[in-house]
Amino acid sequence: MSYPNFSRPADLPRICFMSYRQIREFAMPVVAEYSKRAHIEVVDGTFGGALAMARDRLDRGVVDAFVSAGSNASILRAGLQAPVATIQLSGFDLLQALIQARRIADRVGVVMYGQTIPELDAVKELLNIEIVQHAYQTPDDARQRFEQLRRERFQVIVGSSLVVELAEQAGLHGLLAYSLTSIRKGFEDALELARVARLEAGRVEQLNGVLHSLQDAVLAVDRHHRVIAINPPMQRLLAPGGADVTGRPLDQLRPELTLRATLETGQQESAGLQRFGGRDWIVNRTPIRERGAIVGAALTLYDAGRIHEADTSLRVQQRRRQHTAKYRFDALIGQSPTFQRAVQTARRYARTDLTVLIAGESGVGKELFAQAIHNESRRADRPFIAVNCASFAESLLESELFGHEEGAFTGARRGGKRGLFEAAHTGTLFLDEIGDMPLPLQSRLLRVLQEREITRVGATAAIPVDVRIIAATHQPLQELIAQRRFRQDLYYRINTLRVAVPALRDRPDDIGALLHALVTRCVVRLGDTVPDDIDARLAPWLPRLRRYAWPGNVRELENMSERIAVFLSQYGQGEPIDHEALRYDCPELYADRPDEPTEQPGLGLRERALQSLQAAGGSRQRAAQRLGISRSTLWRWLNSDQ
Repeated sequence: MSYPNFSRPADLPRICFMSYRQIREFAMPVVAEYSKRAHIEVVDGTFGGALAMARDRLDRGVVDAFVSAGSNASILRAGLQAPVATIQLSGFDLLQALIQARRIADRVGVVMYGQTIPELDAVKELLNIEIVQHAYQTPDDARQRFEQLRRERFQVIVGSSLVVELAEQAGLHGLLAYSLTSIRKGFEDALELARVARLEAGRVEQLNGVLHSLQDAVLAVDRHHRVIAINPPMQRLLAPGGADVTGRPLDQLRPELTLRATLETGQQESAGLQRFGGRDWIVNRTPIRERGAIVGAALTLYDAGRIHEADTSLRVQQRRRQHTAKYRFDALIGQSPTFQRAVQTARRYARTDLTVLIAGESGVGKELFAQAIHNESRRADRPFIAVNCASFAESLLESELFGHEEGAFTGARRGGKRGLFEAAHTGTLFLDEIGDMPLPLQSRLLRVLQEREITRVGATAAIPVDVRIIAATHQPLQELIAQRRFRQDLYYRINTLRVAVPALRDRPDDIGALLHALVTRCVVRLGDTVPDDIDARLAPWLPRLRRYAWPGNVRELENMSERIAVFLSQYGQGEPIDHEALRYDCPELYADRPDEPTEQPGLGLRERALQSLQAAGGSRQRAAQRLGISRSTLWRWLNSDQ
């Protein structure tokens, strides 16, 4: 039964008082006292019946803590994963019961649950009373002990509720050994246990809410290593059939996942690798603390395969979406007149919003100029997106530039995908190697430049875009136009403003500053200290470096600078350097070049180009390589009047 009191708040703790009839009737004044502090349900139950009724209430979630005495309390504590407060028998309680029994008879039998009380031997002499003690473990055991006392003609029996009930049924005096004070103490303990249980339940409910929102497999255990919270992915791993694992020790479920060391040491284990269920997992074991004390631990399993896939995807996305420009004009190294003229021209163009064409051989730094132009324009805080037109097949480049609708082609991304024009909206789109753009895409690009709108692949609706175009090429576009490989109208559209970046061989005086910067950067990257005499170490190579034709321009110088940095790393500070030994690391600098201008001073550019072309059997590629120049420079030499 529940003790009625309609004035109790709904959030009071819920206590189930489970007892025999005798102690229940004796305790009703205490139940009335505590009815305003808790919802109290009073249930008559004994041994196995009490345990079944208690489990039913736990399953229905209608109780926070139990309170009971004697055998019932022991059975409930052993059979439930729930807080149970025990009404303890004190020595004073027993003394009071014996004094009351002495008034009735001078022979008293004592039958208690569990074990006898040796201290009673001293009490019986004090009270001048004969006391015979028995202890029981089960109801049948209690009946046998009682029958033995009855046969020995004891008229007064002191003991538990069960013993008092047997005495009354036999017409004897039965005295309950408990006092109201002990019962009050039991209810106080039950209130505290209920309060703690509610806090624990709230934490577990909150923890379960968090865990169920996670895709990774997670569980938590209490300080006793019992599972208190688990999310669906972990449930599927531990119990594929759906069996409830809550309340069970983790090491009984899966010993290899044990958290006992975490509970004992309080140390966190991060990113451990474990084989489990035929798969590799990244494992985290984390202690759960409350006010500094360890109250549990959490286990998280991350699918190593999914992490690898996510990492790969993230890296791909980061490579594809470089939306910022790093370089500024101040970072461009070079004081030669031709280079400074290109920088000044680019600075002037940066203040406009017109299309810019950057021309120059491969490796001269055309993208660096494009980034610097963007960073000095009004679009500096907007996206800068670069795409190399030569690195994609025609179909992929079209999708990359203009985007596509869902289902536009086989393998099209679900939901569609925006292209680089849309991604660069309000910013700058750098089209590197525009001379390699397929003719059909040149037509689409021309329309974008004219109309300032794009249409995704597979779509019909046009999307307005506000994008500044910076294009770059190492090829002679006019020659490509003559070969019908580049649209003349597109050329005039992108050639609004033109920046010609000089080749490295045309600014030999800048090689010293470039070499110093590039070697220094490589030395730092290698983890070494930059020598104080770095310029002195590099100086012997400068004449040879300035004479070299640099077909790969600054990119080639960067590669050679790394070789030089590694070469210098073998020499200590102030140690003499064998500069001739570098010929094995940089053989290009020591190769004989019979076609260099110093060896044929009488020939003009056109004559040298024709001679090299003849020696190469008419192959412009090989002729340019022989001269150490690009094909575009060879084309200019062939059309030169010099």
